Amino acid sequence: MGAVVDAAVVERKLRKLAEYLQELEEIKPPSFDAYVGSRLVRRSVERLLQLLVEVASDINAHIIVGLGHPAPDDYFQGFIRMGELEVLAPELAARLAPAAGARNILVHEYEAIDDRIVYASIPRALEDFRAYGRQVLEFLNRTSPGSQATPTP
Repeated sequence: MGAVVDAAVVERKLRKLAEYLQELEEIKPPSFDAYVGSRLVRRSVERLLQLLVEVASDINAHIIVGLGHPAPDDYFQGFIRMGELEVLAPELAARLAPAAGARNILVHEYEAIDDRIVYASIPRALEDFRAYGRQVLEFLNRTSPGSQATPTP
């Protein structure tokens, strides 16, 4: 039997994605000054952005392998491949792929973090990862009859 996408695994990860999006929405500061003025908010935003990329990358790898393709070499390629496989709109995949590089900076090169760039990325992350969740859900509903997946808020 060939590879298969386990809808339950993807649905569980989509719930985590929705949880992280909700937390980011709750903590997002009203201004850049409020962002840089709170170390707790900055670190929370950074961590949530990292978690969004990681859970989406886990979903990407699961779907790509489940569709019978080799696992992506890295997070960036995972997003691009999801666009090529038409799980995601190619435009969304292209917007999300650079988030992999930002995640690497947050994790490995934290002294190079630019607070202005991170703060400016919050609204785009909320918008794009919500769209990501919706598109993955649409894919599941097309390919996994009986899926219990619900939309990402």
